[in-house]
Amino acid sequence: MVSLDEAVTARLKKGSKEFEILVDPELGLAFKRGEPVDIAKALAVEGVFEDARGGERIAETDLISIFHTDDVLEIAKQILTDGELQLTKEQRKRFLEEKRRMVVTFIAQNAINPQTMAPHPPQRIELAMEEAKVNIDPMKSVDELVNITMKAIRPLIPIRFEEVSVAVRIPALYAPRAYGEVSGFGKMLKNEWQKDGSWIAVIRIPAGMQTDFYAMLNHFTKGEAETKLIKDDAPKKD
Repeated sequence: MVSLDEAVTARLKKGSKEFEILVDPELGLAFKRGEPVDIAKALAVEGVFEDARGGERIAETDLISIFHTDDVLEIAKQILTDGELQLTKEQRKRFLEEKRRMVVTFIAQNAINPQTMAPHPPQRIELAMEEAKVNIDPMKSVDELVNITMKAIRPLIPIRFEEVSVAVRIPALYAPRAYGEVSGFGKMLKNEWQKDGSWIAVIRIPAGMQTDFYAMLNHFTKGEAETKLIKDDAPKKD
């Protein structure tokens, strides 16, 4: 159990009252992110407070009235799930950097420059985010942050989400091993084994992952894979 000096506050407001608990900063953050955590170990003290630092506990009648239970562990789960966790300075910095990397990676892998039909390098996306002053909220989901980021950087760089279909032919020597790698990149639209042992497929992948996809094929087939980008009229994704 974390010491009171090292604990941080998690707070949830319901109606006119605020409910606070004191938690281990790392375990509280892990719980908030959906990781399996023993809530009893996360609490610095088993209690629900009106003012955690001041030691003012909430009356049991108020707990039952609002949460329909006086079980501190169950109430603590609700507070951490729905409430606000006061991150330490180090946590917040680390979490912000982590979330930013996840947003940049997602956009780089799934978006393209529609003028060139090529992916934007991660560095270009990062520069656009800096120029647009994109605010990364560590408590927002990656999906939410991606939407916020795309809206902010579109006026600065040509970018959109898009998928492409790629036809692939793998020689018999490499086909069995390459099958799993190819299918893991996206949605398989066509999948046929040929009489000579070669394998042909059509796979739909995020447009931004084309470079990685071709690099993987070259690695597994020593440059002997054949590919063709298939033009289609699938709707573009913003």
